[in-house]
Amino acid sequence: MVERILVPFQGEGSGVEELTWGQKGLWQTMRTDGRSRTMTGIDELPPGKTVEDAMDTLRFVVSRHQSLRTRMRIDSDGHTRQVLSDTGEVPLEIVDAGDADPAAVAVEVRNRYRDTDFDYENEFPVRMAMVRKDGELTHAVVVYLHTAMDAFALSILMSDLANMGAGGEVQPVTAIQPLELARKQRTPASQRQCDASLRHLERVLRGISPHRYEPNGVESGWSTIGFTSPAAQLAVRALAARNNVDTSPVLLAAYAVASTRITGNNPFVTVLAVSNRFRPGFADSVSPLAQVSPCVIDVADASLGEVIGRAWHASMTAYKHAYYDPALRVKLLETVNRDRGQVIDISCFFNDRREAAREPAGRPMATDQEIRDALPLSRLRWEPAGPTRQKLYLDLNDAPNGVDAVDITATADNRYLTKADMETLVRGIEAVVVEAALDPAATTGVHSVPAPV
Repeated sequence: MVERILVPFQGEGSGVEELTWGQKGLWQTMRTDGRSRTMTGIDELPPGKTVEDAMDTLRFVVSRHQSLRTRMRIDSDGHTRQVLSDTGEVPLEIVDAGDADPAAVAVEVRNRYRDTDFDYENEFPVRMAMVRKDGELTHAVVVYLHTAMDAFALSILMSDLANMGAGGEVQPVTAIQPLELARKQRTPASQRQCDASLRHLERVLRGISPHRYEPNGVESGWSTIGFTSPAAQLAVRALAARNNVDTSPVLLAAYAVASTRITGNNPFVTVLAVSNRFRPGFADSVSPLAQVSPCVIDVADASLGEVIGRAWHASMTAYKHAYYDPALRVKLLETVNRDRGQVIDISCFFNDRREAAREPAGRPMATDQEIRDALPLSRLRWEPAGPTRQKLYLDLNDAPNGVDAVDITATADNRYLTKADMETLVRGIEAVVVEAALDPAATTGVHSVPAPV
């Protein structure tokens, strides 16, 4: 049985505006995929939580954050704007588990929420349910539409809730919110940043080979592989300290080398997911601020240490140029493809979404033998295919259950990368960082060859 309660909210701000650049990029993706992109969570509740507690939580987050009370307005020509409401109601479902396992019921509710597209014009971008067993609430299920927030925004929201639950004083929202950001992005300063980002993209598009991957004859389909490696974590930490960088460019360099060893296509070209939260006023914004930016890394005729340095410089350039109007990006892609007479393949992605372990930890470095001893602890897994429809999309994740390990998930189009290729890739990333940690003079094994045309 499902009980539906309408929870009223009231917050500051209302109006109609253009989409922010972050919203627009996600909206383009959802329109292309034909499905909603969401972020989901299931929490086991402590004893004593009540329906009134759940209503207060939902009311609090929606009233506080404009992104959670923003819907879309889609004109007949497809032009889409954001509509912010200062009052309204959001539904809270109470789902009785009956004789079933409440944890399993929570997963069923999460899947139903996730797999049912949002009604963008009429539904607020949050769905919440409480699972009840024998009169007691046992689990909370929440699904957020991705146009309302990204992974870093979700962390900020969780901190708000933790502070609220601990009885702490909740400070006013001072970070930029979507309506204000949409207006800011029309200013001359933001337009200059947009122009610079598009010039960077154009230089990349006109300078690289159009080809990344070749079809292999396998029927269409996507697969997602997961790989957890404690040995890679020890090696990456040592390499980050040795090269005076954080761990992200180390793993980006390993991705570049491992991928190039499979495809033979150098320089390596990937598209970075960039949070943009380093920009003033953005750090604590509960809204989607991530955009993508191309990154080019030459891995030929170099030591692995040299490639780490190249990856750092290339990623800094990409971060700087990840702030632009996605509609202008689409037009630029069409122009360059037309000028070159080919579709330029930029379908390889890299997303470091870790909240922890990006910086070298202040602990003793592992010995070479400790790194070798950790190699048998690596674990490979296959997961349901992720939502991406790129040829290759690699995520770096915080390892589950507090495990000290590099955790990777990669989704690929099997027409271009078979499951065997995918396993070679993730194991290759581990092999690259371990090899580099054990031998500072180790080379990539990739040599300069003329680029295909």
